[in-house]
Amino acid sequence: MSDLKYWLAFNFIPDIGPVLAGRLLSAFGSPENIFQMSVRELKRVEDIGETRAKNIVSFNQWDIIDKEIEKAEKSRVQLIPRNDRAYPEMMKRIHGAPTVLYVKGELKDTDRYAIAMVGSRISSNYGMQIAERMSHKLSASGLTVVSGMARGIDSVSHKGALKAEGRTIAVLGSGLDVPYPPENRRLMNEIAVSGAVISEFPFGTLPNKENFPRRNRIISALSLGVIVIEATLDSGSLITVAYALEQGREVFAVPGNITSRNSKGTNDLIKKGAKLVESAEEVLDELSPQIKGILREEKMNSEKLLPVMTDDEKTLYNYLNNEPKHIDSIIREINMPTSRALSILLNLELKGIVRQLQGKHFSLN
Repeated sequence: MSDLKYWLAFNFIPDIGPVLAGRLLSAFGSPENIFQMSVRELKRVEDIGETRAKNIVSFNQWDIIDKEIEKAEKSRVQLIPRNDRAYPEMMKRIHGAPTVLYVKGELKDTDRYAIAMVGSRISSNYGMQIAERMSHKLSASGLTVVSGMARGIDSVSHKGALKAEGRTIAVLGSGLDVPYPPENRRLMNEIAVSGAVISEFPFGTLPNKENFPRRNRIISALSLGVIVIEATLDSGSLITVAYALEQGREVFAVPGNITSRNSKGTNDLIKKGAKLVESAEEVLDELSPQIKGILREEKMNSEKLLPVMTDDEKTLYNYLNNEPKHIDSIIREINMPTSRALSILLNLELKGIVRQLQGKHFSLN
C-alpha cells in the first residue's frame, strides 16, 4: 500500500484532526507505523484515548481511499502529503498543519513570497477598488496573492492578481469539487490555470460554517503577512489575523470610514497595533527585508495602448478617474442624455477601459 493512502486515511477517521495526527506522527514517525500500532500503544499519545485508538486500529475503509485517489487523478488534482517536497515549507511549521493538501493548479517555490488579502464579503465600492488596486500592484511586483475566494474582498483580490498576470492562490473551506460560493466556479478555474486552488478537505465536503476558521489558518500560513480591507468587529477576517499573529506573520490594515460598520474591525486593528497601510507600496516597503531580490517592476499603464475611441467615448474617458462617479453626476457634468451616456459607458466597459460598480457608479479600470 502506498504511503499516500495512509496519509489520506487521517481525513476519514472520526475525531482525528490535523493536531492529533501531528502528535501521532511525532510519536510513531510515519503514517504507516501508526496503523501498525495496538490500542494500548496508541493510547500513550496525548488525547488519543480508547475510542480514537480503536477507530485507528479498526479502520478498514481503504476502498474509499482508493476512490479518492482515483477521483483526484481524473480531476487533475494533486494530493500532496505533509512529507512531500512540494508541500509548502512555511505551512509545515504551523500548529496543526494539514496532513494532505488537495491542489488544483500548481504550487511553486516562489509562492513562499506571498501576501494574504482578506476582508468583508459585503464590501463597499471603496473596499473593492482598494483591494483590486493593491492586489494588482503586489502581484505585478512579484508577490503571490493568497485569499479565500469568498464574495467581496477575497474575489476582487484574486481578480486583481489575475489582471496583473501574476500568481494567486485560493484556499477553500470545502472540497475542490464543491466550490463556494458556487458562482465563483469560473474564477476558481481561472486561478488554477496560472496559480493554485487548495483545500485540506476531502472531495464532497460541503462549505459548512465550521470549515472556514480552519481554512483561515492556511491562508495566513502561506503568507508573509495579512492585509485586512474592510471588516466588521465580528468578521471572520479577524480569525485570520489571530492565526497570523500566532504564526508570527505581519498584519496590515487599510483604514476606512469611521461611520461604516465594515470599517470597525480594520480601524480597531490599527488601534491595537496593526500596521496602517494606504497603498501596496507601503506593504512592499515593510516586507522589503524578506522579499529583497524577487521584486520586479510593474508595467506602467501608460505602456498599454488604449483602444480606438469615438469622440464621445474620449469625452467620458477624460472625465472619469479612479474614483467612482454616479451616472447622475456624469450626465450633469458632461451635459449628455442618460441613455446616450449609458450606451457609451457600456461600450467602454466592453473595451476594458471602464468598470461599473454598484448603484450605477462608474470609474476607470
